Amino acid sequence: MADGKRLPTTNELIEQHSALLYRYAYRLTGDANDAEDLVQQTFLLAHQRSHQLRDAAAARGWLISIVRNVFLKSLRHRHRGRSLEEIEEPQVEVALDAPIHVERLQRALLDLAEEFRSPLVLYYFEEFSYQEIANHMGVPIGTVMSRLSRGKAYLKKQLTDEPDRLPAARPDDARPREMALYH
Repeated sequence: MADGKRLPTTNELIEQHSALLYRYAYRLTGDANDAEDLVQQTFLLAHQRSHQLRDAAAARGWLISIVRNVFLKSLRHRHRGRSLEEIEEPQVEVALDAPIHVERLQRALLDLAEEFRSPLVLYYFEEFSYQEIANHMGVPIGTVMSRLSRGKAYLKKQLTDEPDRLPAARPDDARPREMALYH
């Protein structure tokens, strides 16, 4: 402990961070049961590795890293996601009158490879800074910015090309940051 503060117990970590971890896990997996399993595995590992946490202020990032690592380990067994190498940048700016449906957004997120999905989820849904994402993913800030840009371009293409057959999102589905898909 660098600052002399007491480290949180596992129960305190659960109380303080379970909602954040569940939201992140759900956006990564697209499935409530899988998200719950990821969160449970995360807290089990956090409890087993509590000696690794040296600063209470770093708990959020530490737990997010554990969720991501558990998720990546599970992906190795079922290789999902698409590469964005062949995706072209959209040429025309299109604005939608109706809000984006949450289920459509989730499906589009699940189509992305994890390296693009994680930065989008952390930045737009969990309000992490570029620096926090870079630290979490172990990449330079420029890489984070590039992945956000390419991921956003992919989502924009997916969400503007196909007709919306689902009802509009409910007002309580609002996200903390605007995705700015339509600048």
